[in-house]
Amino acid sequence: MLLRTWAAALLAAAGASAQAPQPLPALREQAEIQQAWLKSRLENVLPALMRRHGVQLWLVICREYNEDPVFFSLVSPTMMSARRRTIYVFFDRGDPQDLERLALGGGSNGGLYTVYRDPDSPGSEIYGEAQWTLLRKIVEQRNPATIAVNTSHTHAFSDGLTVAEWEKLRDTLGPDWTRRIVRAENLPLEYIAARVPEMLASYRQMQETAHWIIRRAFSNEVILPGKTTDLDVVWWLREEVRRLGFSTWFQPGVRVQKAAGPANADVLAGETGTVIDRGDVLHVDFGLTAMRLNTDTQHMGYVLRQGETAPPEGIRKALAATSRLQQIVLERTKAGRPGNAVLADSLRQMRAEGIQGSVYSHPVGDHGHGAGPLIGLWDRQQGVPGRGDVLILPNTWFSIELSTRTPVPEWNGKELFIGLEEDAAIGIDGRAAWIQSPPTDFHLVR
Repeated sequence: MLLRTWAAALLAAAGASAQAPQPLPALREQAEIQQAWLKSRLENVLPALMRRHGVQLWLVICREYNEDPVFFSLVSPTMMSARRRTIYVFFDRGDPQDLERLALGGGSNGGLYTVYRDPDSPGSEIYGEAQWTLLRKIVEQRNPATIAVNTSHTHAFSDGLTVAEWEKLRDTLGPDWTRRIVRAENLPLEYIAARVPEMLASYRQMQETAHWIIRRAFSNEVILPGKTTDLDVVWWLREEVRRLGFSTWFQPGVRVQKAAGPANADVLAGETGTVIDRGDVLHVDFGLTAMRLNTDTQHMGYVLRQGETAPPEGIRKALAATSRLQQIVLERTKAGRPGNAVLADSLRQMRAEGIQGSVYSHPVGDHGHGAGPLIGLWDRQQGVPGRGDVLILPNTWFSIELSTRTPVPEWNGKELFIGLEEDAAIGIDGRAAWIQSPPTDFHLVR
């Protein structure tokens, strides 16, 4: 089962390369676990969301290779595309336990949808024009008060209905039914964001594996001071992710900061790479993908000089200030609060404590930059209209992402960038807690 700890045997071996994490479960076993998650979301999450947002009938319409962002959160793990065209119809029949789920194309997804064919013409196709004819018949028979579609100027996750499909839908339904169409933007947004409890153990194991890989990347297993470059570390991360059976949703980023030289030289790995020397401070931004879940993690490393057993005090204090900012944001990330309020409250406390930093936290889960409220952007510290006004909900996950810049006496007052990121879960009680506790110190290269 997936619930066994992939990396438990090696977590105590801190950086030992001889021992590898247990592999991910076989693909068939992964699919069974994911299918159970899908069933729980469709049966326990979606009906309540439709009622909360006053939606009686919800349409998700998309075509192959141009899938709606919510599509992959609604289908079995073995569904790779919308196959020509898929139309899913969700109809609230009045009983919270009796949400009708119809598929016009796309299959039953392991029995979770009823593949709908015209009962008057049982052998009729369910693709092409027949799909639209069937859709019109379904709407007429059910007579919904509201018909929700996925269009939004604010949220990409709620804007999956393409112009061409919208035009065809409008022509198919006609003006009377079209007048009942509403933009229930928060319905797909909150459905994608919602985590079911069964996901958490698997996600925590992904976090443990991400931490283990970073510890090895920022060790002598990978880095030979004076020779290894940041690009070498980036590509080692990519190869290790592939070797372990994972994938990643973005190219890992490694930053090298040196005591000498201008601050603006401290950038992420470029095309040629920067050699990692003793005394350098390292930063990594790294994410794993497995079972349609995504992690997002940032840690710091330090390359010890000859005779050192720890980084200089000024560097350690910079990390401590950033860890404090992490805790400030975590404590304020609570259900019922909009992201912009969490941002403003966190920045007030940060400034009161004399920390110079930025906060740009975001939801995580089905996507790395997930559905839900933003808590700042790196270039929008005054708040994010629209996307930051959404409320934080229980049973969602957030990546607490932020950074600080601190003058370091040992570097002649040069500012040191410290970027940290760790994923947290908003519980049923509305409070946030770390899924995997962040490290309290630098990863050391000796």
